[in-house]
Amino acid sequence: MSEENQASSEDAAMQGDYPDRRPTDLEDATASNLGKGAAQGSTEDSSTGMKEDSLERLLPIDEHEEIVSEGGKTIIRRGIFLLPNLLTLGAMFSGFYAIIAGMAGDFNEAGWAIFIAGVLDGLDGRIARLTNTQSAFGAQFDSLSDLVSFGVAPSLIMFSWAFEDIGRFGWAASFIYMSCAALRLARFNVQLGTTDKRFFVGLQSPLAAGVITFIPWVGYKYEITMTQPLAIGLAIATVFIGMLMISNYRYISFKEIDFKGTVPYLFFVAAVVLLVVIAQNPHETLLLMSLAYATTGPLMWLYRKQQGLRNK
Repeated sequence: MSEENQASSEDAAMQGDYPDRRPTDLEDATASNLGKGAAQGSTEDSSTGMKEDSLERLLPIDEHEEIVSEGGKTIIRRGIFLLPNLLTLGAMFSGFYAIIAGMAGDFNEAGWAIFIAGVLDGLDGRIARLTNTQSAFGAQFDSLSDLVSFGVAPSLIMFSWAFEDIGRFGWAASFIYMSCAALRLARFNVQLGTTDKRFFVGLQSPLAAGVITFIPWVGYKYEITMTQPLAIGLAIATVFIGMLMISNYRYISFKEIDFKGTVPYLFFVAAVVLLVVIAQNPHETLLLMSLAYATTGPLMWLYRKQQGLRNK
């Protein structure tokens, strides 16, 4: 086929069912169709925008923005870091589940839930530091999670197990403990960055929660019968643990441990032995560990006071 015949065939094909139309008419029709397509696309975009606007009106949630300093420059960072905040959320869920289990009388599951919350609470901050994902949002979210898991939950668990029969004295002890946990967390946020990182000022709320929660955990395991004198003694102990949280006793923070560096071989062997002991008797071992750590603050204070008297 010659080039002229091929060109004429192409013109005929372009004209199709409209042989009487001129090329200019076809161009106009094509432009008209393109204009309709563009108008339809703009209509779809506008409808999508209207849907987004209606969704924002229905659920008005703005993107989180945080002013941070990076490389000597002040910038606005949008969004939140996923991994550390997911761990914090998991800790809060564990604390909430512990409340539900304790109110239902299942103190075994309540104890495990608080233990899991403590593990997740210890991981979120360290992972944030290791991955350089610290944020002001994460710090505040962590404090609120700690109040639920280590303030509200332990007080209600202890009340459900031991304090219901002693009336106002029982709920007063539970409230004092919860209030001390809130004060402890508020003071920690205010003093953040100004205190010695090697020590905590006051007993940490997760360790205080361990003492308060693991007592019903062990008591439930051995089916200890609650009496009024025992309940009053536990109420006094609950208040005392709460006061340790807002005290000025210093507790070792273990933040100086370099998880990215090397440790002595014996240290790793000791960790293996500790894990085996916990696995054999988790209830009793975790309670004793929490009690032992809670007593280190007053003991260290007495030791330093005696050393000061000797130096005089």
